[in-house]
This record gives sequence, structure tokens and C-alpha cells, in this order.
Amino acid sequence: MLPTKPVSRAATGMVAMSLLVLTPAFAGPKPKDWSPGIDPAQFVAGGDNPYFPLSPRSLYYRGASTDGIETLRIDVTRQTKTILGVRTTVVIETAALNGQTIEIAENWFAQDRDGNVWYFGEFTQDFQNGSPSGTAGSWEAGIHEARPGIIMKAHPMPGDTYFQEFAPGVAQDMASVISNTRTAEVLGRTFGNVLLTKEWTALEPSSVEHKSYAPGIGLILEEKGGARLELIEVR
Repeated sequence: MLPTKPVSRAATGMVAMSLLVLTPAFAGPKPKDWSPGIDPAQFVAGGDNPYFPLSPRSLYYRGASTDGIETLRIDVTRQTKTILGVRTTVVIETAALNGQTIEIAENWFAQDRDGNVWYFGEFTQDFQNGSPSGTAGSWEAGIHEARPGIIMKAHPMPGDTYFQEFAPGVAQDMASVISNTRTAEVLGRTFGNVLLTKEWTALEPSSVEHKSYAPGIGLILEEKGGARLELIEVR
């Protein structure tokens, strides 16, 4: 889920229910079940969720796949974008294969007062042979029935299942928490209380990946099939 799309914002018809009416979703959500209410007053600037901190920094990842050497850079910026009345943090992801950029994505995240981090959309620009080739997968909450999803819960527990992205026919990523007590070795050290999630989408049923998050850092490892993308540096 690399991130945005610069489209004009339309008025949203989302009903302002309490911020987290998500019990049906955790029980195994279906598209028609995901109707979170968004109250801008319930969101905070920045974010200190230990598994998904939104403080400015850059994270670098590297891994090998059957296609070659993959790299990913995630920049948590000081830029903001207001969506549905919520000021989100802009996070830019740049993915490359064998040294050539294949995708640049701008994501919009915001944390609520309870500590949950919400995903408000993304603008994804794909590249082929160095030239822009498409923006498939881009979406913005409040436009074309798209709704915010949760990228990280405040207190993730095994069995929690939720939508990360909700844009019918465009982006419908879901996640399920497998464990919050794993250990993992990256950056030459061992991390405890690592959160392991399984992520998938109904739009690509055969596409399943597992992600590991370390407290205080965030994403440290991404595994999909035989490919493994690992955190190698934080600046």
C-alpha cells in the first residue's frame, strides 16, 4: 500500500457517528460493513502510536526478489493535507527495482485521540522505463464512496481484522493481527513485542503479504511470497 490523487474534494455524506464504531469490521468486515464516522475534533496533530509514529524522518528498506533488488524509501514529512476536515500527515514512499524508480506514492495519515492511525488515501504514480505510466490505486476519502481505513490500531490484538483502505473497486486492502509478541532482527539488533500482520485485498485474492512492526520505529520487515524487504537505515 504505497500511496494520492490530486482531485477536487467533494462534500462528504458520511454520517458523524462516534469515531470508532468498528466492532462489525473486526469480526470479519465486508465492504458494506465499513462505515466509520469521522469527527475532525477527535484527531490530533502528528502521531505517537508506537507501531506507526508520524514524526518526521526517513526509513530505508532493501530486499531481493525474483525480479532483482528492491528498495523502498519512506519519508514522513512535515507537510499536511486536509481531508474530510482532518489535517493529515503526508508520507511519501518511493519504490525502486534495480535502481530504477517504479512507483512514487503520497499517503495521508492522521491519528485520533485514542491512538488509532487512520488512512485517508493516496496518490500513486507508477513509472515504466523512467516515465510516468499510470495512477492506478489512487483514492481519497470522501470521493467516489471512498472512506478512511485504519492503518494501525492503538492497541492491536491478535484476531483484530479491519479495512486499511476502502475505495470500492480501487483499493480495498485489509489487515489482520497475527501476533504482538514476536521478535525480529534488523539493523543489527533484536526487537521484542513485534507486531505481525497479514494483509490482503479482495481485488487480488492471491496477493498476501506479512508485515512486522517494531515499537518506536514502525515497519521493519515486509514479506510476500519469497520476497523480503527489510529495514536497513533510519534517518
